[in-house]
Amino acid sequence: MVANPRVRYIGPLRMPDNVKLAETLREMGVVGAGGAGFPTSVKAASAAEFLLANGAECEPLLHKDFELMRRHPEQVVAGLKRMAAATGASQAVIGVKEKNHEAIEALRPHADREGCKFCLLGDFYPSGDEYELVYAATGRLIPAGGIPLNVGCVVNNVETLYNVEQAAQGQPVTRKFVSISGAVKKPVSFWTPLGTSFSDLLACAGGPSVADYGIFVSGMMMGTLTFDLTGITTKTTCGLIVLPKTHPLVQRKSRPVQAMERIGRSACDQCSYCTEFCPRYLLGYDVQPHKVMRSLGFTLAGKDNWNQWGSLCCACGLCTLYACPEDLYPKEACDAAKLDLRAAGIRFQQERPVRVHPMKEYRRVPQSMLRQRLAVEEYDAHTPFTERGPKPARVKLFTKQHAGIPAKPVVAEGDRLRAGDPVAKMDEGALGANVHASIDGRVTRVTAEFVEIEA
Repeated sequence: MVANPRVRYIGPLRMPDNVKLAETLREMGVVGAGGAGFPTSVKAASAAEFLLANGAECEPLLHKDFELMRRHPEQVVAGLKRMAAATGASQAVIGVKEKNHEAIEALRPHADREGCKFCLLGDFYPSGDEYELVYAATGRLIPAGGIPLNVGCVVNNVETLYNVEQAAQGQPVTRKFVSISGAVKKPVSFWTPLGTSFSDLLACAGGPSVADYGIFVSGMMMGTLTFDLTGITTKTTCGLIVLPKTHPLVQRKSRPVQAMERIGRSACDQCSYCTEFCPRYLLGYDVQPHKVMRSLGFTLAGKDNWNQWGSLCCACGLCTLYACPEDLYPKEACDAAKLDLRAAGIRFQQERPVRVHPMKEYRRVPQSMLRQRLAVEEYDAHTPFTERGPKPARVKLFTKQHAGIPAKPVVAEGDRLRAGDPVAKMDEGALGANVHASIDGRVTRVTAEFVEIEA
């Protein structure tokens, strides 16, 4: 096992049961590294039949999970088995795209030795959605509005499982595996200390290859667009994708919400393509974006009548960025619908049974077609791993890098820290995860929202 040279090793921890592992993961700050940031300690304390490793990585141009599986297969499988043992799962399954031969071959000897199985996935979007992965790996359908545990499954991203194994060896989460791609001089993947600025990440990729650009954080489909180079790497940052400011995707994502709604109100002809291509709709859930779009036009009665059809949306963005022939914004309408329903205290209950649509297999969206639709085919490049990651002079560690509530700072300005020392901790029983120093240095600023450390 390769230890993180920037983190102090504090010795292996004995874990006789799932309670001990859950406590360890909470103490070591392990959360979902694929983007959701849900505290892994909660999953470790649950009981399941299947433990699924999510290595599908379906966001176009992001390749960090592929590189991680190639580089650290033993740790990924060890973390998978550790979580399976904690949850009592009788089957451990790795979901990975069949095209990723190098990752599969790297994982296979360790998986075979530990009795783990593979679920080989097609190169479609969004094969990494946990509803999709659970169905592909087990044939089970999660109840509408439910979670994988409702059908005996726990799902973890492969980097999360790597962190589980590292935590078991006494190493807290202090760094993130990311890929940098798009309009950069040298697409690349590497480990970076948490709290590293986006400008430092881009520098490791040789910098942008264009003068004016936008940055998609953790994906073009489900990520966010920013122009701020002072943005900060967190436990859920999967990578950065740089595109020219003139690129149609940057232009579309830059529009204010009011403009998106105005365009939708005037142009939506209710063709229903957004619904017919919706992955959740095809799995059998009552997600109908074309009906949610009606709420934009019928402003007096529309929201009460149509918002419910967006409550089970997974926000994959396929309706907005692929299916709609008018380039409208049904995903954003669903986002607004969910906020309205939550504010009104309304929880949508699907009345009909969840049944897979008979056309599901014929309406899958291949990654190649999606890249063409997004006009990013020219940027689809390998992001090889490099040991030469950023060495930031300063890091900014947010106290909330996870689902739940923020951790509380336990350091003061002027304190000297080593990488791995705790800087913010959770109260007993609160949902969240601890935060640790990612570099050696001196604390220069402490607020309820973040801790800054200067190397």
